[in-house]
Amino acid sequence: MRMAARTANGRMPLRRQCGALAIAALAAAILAGCGSTPAPRSPADTPPGQARSSTPYFALDDEAHAREMVLFALGLLDTGYRFGGRNPEAGLDCSGMVAWIVENISGKRLPHNAAQIADRTRPIKVSQLQPGDLVFFNTLKRRHSHMGIYIGEGRFVHAPSSRGSVRVERLDNRYFAPRIDGARTLVASN
Repeated sequence: MRMAARTANGRMPLRRQCGALAIAALAAAILAGCGSTPAPRSPADTPPGQARSSTPYFALDDEAHAREMVLFALGLLDTGYRFGGRNPEAGLDCSGMVAWIVENISGKRLPHNAAQIADRTRPIKVSQLQPGDLVFFNTLKRRHSHMGIYIGEGRFVHAPSSRGSVRVERLDNRYFAPRIDGARTLVASN
């Protein structure tokens, strides 16, 4: 068994300490997912057609904004991932990407937490997804721990921590398909 090299004072060299800290930070970011703390189960988790509180859902003012979200999302491809990231220059996480896009298109603010965004947006069936809608995943054994923007043809854009950049995935991807946790729309109901 090989032991880690230590300096004369018995400590690990600074380079190894930094490497260990980087690994610990990466593990914490992966475990934390796309938001701070998980939100408790909310009325937005109620399936469509069932009772919900009287608080209105967040909605964009113009249906065209949903299509613009797709263009913005595609423009962010290859942007670096950063846990807690809220802008492309510094890096984005999944909810930071969605919140940044929505604010730049509409001037309206969404929370920077996937579960809170799910709580404030109108649920739809996955089969009803339209470009610009939001898709949520249970990637950390808790509801709405990851999210992306649906772009059509069974694909979505998201900011994953693995492989570190904004990219397109398929909903039928063998990792994401069993983890789909719901869909939401930002388009007002008629």
